[in-house]
Amino acid sequence: MATGKSALKPLLSFRLPGLLQTSHRCVRYLHKAVRRGFVPSPTPFVPDTKTFLALIGRNMSQYSDKLSSWEQLFTISSQELRELGVEPARQRRYLLRWVDKFRRGEYGVGGNLDHVTDGVAELRAVEVPREQIRATDTTTGRDTGTHSFSLAGTATTSPGSKWVIVNLPVGETEVKENTFSIKKYSEIKLHRGNKIKGPYVELLPGANGSAGEKLRVQEGRKIDGGERRRRTLSASKTTNCGVEETMNKP
Repeated sequence: MATGKSALKPLLSFRLPGLLQTSHRCVRYLHKAVRRGFVPSPTPFVPDTKTFLALIGRNMSQYSDKLSSWEQLFTISSQELRELGVEPARQRRYLLRWVDKFRRGEYGVGGNLDHVTDGVAELRAVEVPREQIRATDTTTGRDTGTHSFSLAGTATTSPGSKWVIVNLPVGETEVKENTFSIKKYSEIKLHRGNKIKGPYVELLPGANGSAGEKLRVQEGRKIDGGERRRRTLSASKTTNCGVEETMNKP
């Protein structure tokens, strides 16, 4: 019995470290593979590196001459960014974080639009039959079905229909195709029936919110850090403005 126990102890002590070491190597391999992943295709709203850097903000567009290639943008490392002069380190982390998000299909507002002309995309709210939505809904891949209460109609919706957001070519106001795909656009939604709302969405001239909105490529905003940092900067800006007004008074 004593011999059996003594033979079992070395066996366990030999196998367990090997198992832990193998798991550790797998985790490190996956960690390294995330940053050096495949190069995604550009989208109509984000067609090149210059547009990508402008959209993510934080004055990243100043590095557009150093990151001229789309492939270079999605294969570059933090050390290579440092050699190109992208400073400080938080700027490099911010850029690489957005590169990873885009690679995973997290495009942000307007990133998955199909019809874009000169950096401008138009969104329209159109009323379509619910049967057509069920037959052409490719976003979720599920049968949306129809509900009994939707067949009666509402104050803003015709019986058996539903308002959806579509991205039409610039200048067009009606859907020409008999069948079209219903796509969900990030952070762009309908409210109050047929009104389009979302960040950076602008009302088209002569439209009333339901007729159409537009989304254009523009420089991303610079955020002043977290909530505590924002309150501190906001308070300091207000104080400075008050001091300047007092000094300018006769």
